[in-house]
Amino acid sequence: MSDRGTITLANERRIARDSKGRIYEERWALVPKNGRQKSMMTAIQIGDPTQHTVHTCMMDGRHVCDVTDYTDSASVVQEVRGTRTVELPNDTGFVSHEDLGNGSIEGLDSVGTKITTTYNSGVFGNDNTFNVEREFWYSPQLGINLLSKVTDPRFGTQTFTVTSLSLSEPEPNLFALPDGFRAVDHRSPVARAVR
Repeated sequence: MSDRGTITLANERRIARDSKGRIYEERWALVPKNGRQKSMMTAIQIGDPTQHTVHTCMMDGRHVCDVTDYTDSASVVQEVRGTRTVELPNDTGFVSHEDLGNGSIEGLDSVGTKITTTYNSGVFGNDNTFNVEREFWYSPQLGINLLSKVTDPRFGTQTFTVTSLSLSEPEPNLFALPDGFRAVDHRSPVARAVR
């Protein structure tokens, strides 16, 4: 904040990935870290790379899971080796990818990557250039990020860390629609036919 104080919001969520590559993830509302306000689940996402689908089940009382195509953007960031810089179109700025090397989180080997996006002045009405930094520590063994951190001067710092890690196979019922929910397919007929 302008007075150099901070506001800390937090949540906890359950994420599971099975041996088939399916990913179950709960979305919970961010609440003040002081613990006085209880967080609530806002959505469940179930990604299935073999079926090429993502089910997003909103906890808004409609009991509907929207089905969309599973794409690489729906999955976690993979490891990046080496350093490279790519110009953004229309003189917006540039993106740098930096290899942070190897590490260990929760006893698992991880590979660090830092992605820095530099925006030129005027892109968002900004007087000066500014950076948005994303740092990821990826576990090749699990195929997920064990830590991700985003620092953006417009919004502050967001840190997501894996805790209470279990290496056992998750329960299969996690990858089924929640009780009482129905699927509504938003994929194009062509995309459905190709699968």
